[in-house]
Formats: sequence, structure tokens, C-alpha cells
Amino acid sequence: MRIPMTVADFLDRAELGFATSPGVIDEPDQPAPPVPVSTYGRLGERVRAWQAGLDALGVGEGERVAVVSHNSARLLELLFAVPMSGRICVPVNFRLRPEEVDYVVRQSGASVLLVDPELDQALAGVKARHRFVLGEETETGLMRFGVEPRPWSRPDEDATATINYTSGTTARPKGVQLTHRNIWVNGLTFGLHTRVWERDVYLHTLPMFHCNGWGMPFVMAGLGVKQVVLRKVDGAEILRRVEEHGVTLMCGAPAVWNMVLDAAASWQGEIPGRDRVRVVCAGAPPPSRTIQRMEEELGWEFTQIYGLTETSPLLTFNRTRPADLHLPAPERARKLSRAGLPALGVTLGISDGGEVLARSNVVLEGYWDKPEETAEALQDGWFHTGDGGTIDPADGHLTISDRKKDVIITGGENVSSIEVEDVIFSHPAVAEVAVIGVPDEKWGETIKALVVLAEGASAAEADIIAHCKERMAGYKAPTSVEFRDVIPRTATGKIQKFKLREPYWAGRERQVN
Repeated sequence: MRIPMTVADFLDRAELGFATSPGVIDEPDQPAPPVPVSTYGRLGERVRAWQAGLDALGVGEGERVAVVSHNSARLLELLFAVPMSGRICVPVNFRLRPEEVDYVVRQSGASVLLVDPELDQALAGVKARHRFVLGEETETGLMRFGVEPRPWSRPDEDATATINYTSGTTARPKGVQLTHRNIWVNGLTFGLHTRVWERDVYLHTLPMFHCNGWGMPFVMAGLGVKQVVLRKVDGAEILRRVEEHGVTLMCGAPAVWNMVLDAAASWQGEIPGRDRVRVVCAGAPPPSRTIQRMEEELGWEFTQIYGLTETSPLLTFNRTRPADLHLPAPERARKLSRAGLPALGVTLGISDGGEVLARSNVVLEGYWDKPEETAEALQDGWFHTGDGGTIDPADGHLTISDRKKDVIITGGENVSSIEVEDVIFSHPAVAEVAVIGVPDEKWGETIKALVVLAEGASAAEADIIAHCKERMAGYKAPTSVEFRDVIPRTATGKIQKFKLREPYWAGRERQVN
């Protein structure tokens, strides 16, 4: 017997077994009226109201529904509602500039655009056939409560469920097609490796647009876990939510946990969640000292993973093993800074050039409307990650050593160095530019621009940074600019960025922080 594995399975089980249990607690401080605390039964009703509303608009199966929103219960609902009805959800990074959002909406061919109220004015020029502001407008003008939606005509686990855009190595982002099967297998393995069960309480410290919140909204629903929505990351607020709701599990980039450590220094009383909270970290491996502080100062269990949007995202998992419990704290932390052992169902390899390769049921179907890029990424039965790494023959653990693609991961967000270079080069005073990632204790790494000025021209560091912030999302702008007389190139005119990075990463084993 073969039954299609779809996103609906997670919500179906939630409604069956946990209909009266707390499902989603919305962010109370937001511009839209918060969704009242939902049981999983109520969540199912609201999901069907979204689907009935899309039916009324005439949005067919396979059509794309783009959502630009901070974390919210409505975004979480749409991650279920859209793909469960055979449509495709396109969660968009709310930090992008209007022209970047416009590209995503147009490239995906989205027929519906749903926008957070805080972003409505800034995105006024971004259009789709149907456009709504999340909140009162969607509650009364789109959702159809009490109306049974049209069922998906032919559920297919290989159908695209979501398209998640990632910067990659080019200025234009690529839309990663994740299938229902991708999401299902990722949810299953994530839940297994993080030991999720009904008594957990999950706090959404991770942006839900980011690879569908790493797939956690799905597995949490399927296992009946209470989900608490956090709209904006703040270290002290995370501690307050942990205390108020009894949070046991969170995911996020290293920058999130640095904020919590900073806030903990002035926290009054015992740190909440000690010996209870499990933290999953990815985006970039934090310094081993940060890992040690998490366990010693907060008393929270630290877990390291590695993955990409293209892999749904879980590829590896690293938690302190029983055999390592006797080791000194610094040594345990050092081991935890590695990417980890392949997750269940994942096979890893290293190419002759040192690139990390992966084979798994979580690997993307392809890049939306980009067959050449898809063929390049999926060669010889392997997904080519673009990251360099090594696998320890003694225990099979992966360590990420360098980035083949010149993507800078700052605060867990991918930034294309080429995109930043293009913007800087548009400054009239700039003759040449190279953008690299340099180590930063708070953000993992941050963006540095190496600039050669045009003859007779002048510009200050602040001028270059301001120029970037006016033309792209703020997190993509360099935090420092270094002016040089020349940027060295090879005989063929190429810039070897690994050589440019070397002085800043001196004394470190890896060129990622």
C-alpha cells in the first residue's frame, strides 16, 4: 500500500488527537488583531476558511500564493492551508526591499499576494492579481468560515508544496521547490532527532519564511505541541516567553542565542528553562565559547545542525553523545561546533574539490523555472551544496571548512556577495570592489567591502554603507569598508576571495564563524 505523504497529514493528526489542546498562541504585539489562542481544532477550521476563500477567488491547484509577513499565526496557518489544497505557498523574506519582493512575486508567478500590515505601505507598488493585507481585511474579505473548501483533486507527494527563495551565489534569488515529500521526511527526521513529544512547548524564534521555519510548524502540529509565535527576536523577550509559557524547544541562528546571553546578564532571578530547554542552532556554527556559555550560563541543551533551504533543511545533527559527557566543557563545546553526523536518511560525500555533497529525500525538486541552475546543483545523483567541508573518518561527523559559493551568512541570513558588489559598484566613486565575510562574535560573520576608488574620486566608509542601505535590505549592507589601492586578481582576471579572507580569519581552522 502506498499513500501519498502530504502536508495535510500533520494537521489531520493534530485535529484528531489534539482538537481541544492549545495549538497556536499568536504574537500579542502586532499591527493586525492577533488571532485568538487556537486549539488544534480551531486551527483546522481557520485553515479550511483560508482554502474556501481561495476557492472563491478562483485560485486553482498549482497556483502560487505569496505571503510577506513577520512571524504570525496567520502565516503559520497559510503554510498549511495553501499546499494542503494543491496550491503552492511562497513565503517571502519580509526584510527584502520592495524591488526584491517584486522580483520574487513576479518570478514565482504568484496570483495572490498577502502582506503584513507593517509592510503594506512600503510594498504598495508590488502587485498581484489578488492582493490583501493580513488581518481584518483577510478575516472579512477573503476567509470563508463555515464553508467546506474544495478538496485537492489528486493529492501528490511529489507536487511542489512551497517555493522558498534563497540568495545563492547570484544577484537574483532562486526559488527552491520543496515537495510534500520533502517537507514530510524533513519533519519526521527533525522531530525524531530533537526528541519532540506532546508535552513540548515550541517558541518560534526562527522566521517562518526561512525554509518554512525549518519545517517545525508541521512536525509540531503532527505531535500536538503548543506553538508560541514570536514576531521579533529580542533576547529579554525570549526569556520572558520561556518563563511564561514553559517553552522547551527553540530553533535559531547564533545571533539569536547571543542576544539571549546578553539579556541573561541582567535577568533578575534564575534563568527560566534551566535543564529543560533544548536549543537547535544553524545558519553558521557559533564559536565554541558561545556553545559552552549556553550550557553553563543558561543551562540549556545545545544542538548543532547543518542544512540548506534546498534540503528542507536538515542534513546533519550534532548533540553531545553519552560517550562525551565526561569530557571537559571546552572540549564538548568544540565537538558541538561541528556540523554533525548525517541525519537519518541522509548520505554525505566530499567531492574531489572538497565540496560537500548530499543525497536524501529532503533534497529539492528543482529551482523554479531555472532548469540550468537545477541541472548544475543536481549532478550524478548528488546535490552539490556549494560548501566546502571534511568528514572525520573516526566518527563520521561533518565539519564545514569554507564556502565554495561566496555566500555570507550573517545572523543566519544568506547574503550574496555578488549582489552587494553590484550595488556598491553603482556608486560613482567606486572603480573596483570585492565583498567578503569576516568574523563577528555577535552575528557569526559580517560583511566587509574592499573598495578601490576611481581616480580623482573620494568617498568615506559611511557614504558607501548609506549607498547600500538605500538600495537593498539593511542586513545586506556592509558593516565596514576598507579602501585599497588595488584588488589582486589572477592572470585570467578572477578575484580569489579565499585569499582576501585569509588575513581576517588568521588563526582559525575554518573560514566560517
